[in-house]
Amino acid sequence: MKKGICIIGTGGFAREVLCLIDDLGRFDEVSCFMEPDDLWGSTWKDKILMEKPVWPQSQFNPGIHTAIIGIGAPRIREKVVQQLPQDTAYETLVHPSAVISRWVDIGEGSVICAGCILTCNIKLGKQTQLNIHTTIGHDCELADYFTSAPSVNISGNCHFGKYVYFGTAAAVRQGITICDDVVIGMGGVVVKNIEDSGVYVGNPVGKLR
Repeated sequence: MKKGICIIGTGGFAREVLCLIDDLGRFDEVSCFMEPDDLWGSTWKDKILMEKPVWPQSQFNPGIHTAIIGIGAPRIREKVVQQLPQDTAYETLVHPSAVISRWVDIGEGSVICAGCILTCNIKLGKQTQLNIHTTIGHDCELADYFTSAPSVNISGNCHFGKYVYFGTAAAVRQGITICDDVVIGMGGVVVKNIEDSGVYVGNPVGKLR
């Protein structure tokens, strides 16, 4: 029996994930959206979102479901992975309009949205999310839970740690290294290595204090 897909989350990106699945011709494979149980209180009320039911996350069953996490915040995605059963199988979704060479390694549970371009010799960690029109150049390595908002541009030979988040239209120069737990604000331009976790904004970016 083919397993049904559960989209974890009900926010904006989760709904965009359903649109991506629809574009892949797999809409009927989606069983439901799922929310954390604490949002339900003591009563489970029927909810419908974009023609799909919404269930408490505790109803997830790895025997009959696969999962895709539609949550943009990297640390929350990791928390969901830790909450779900260890034998959970995660979908990896690539929009049909994305341009990706065969020399790209995509980690389990990743979502690559419409209009993305990935050239060659690129490695994406697990649970990566690339929002619409993100571009990644040659020889890049992005660790687990990397997240880009729309229209992010990453030049070649860049290496990013875990939980890195790029806001809309952020850009990074070739050959840059970024440590774990870094947020680049909307429109930020990265021209030097980043060795301290934190939030960086501006052109060129500087760390917020």
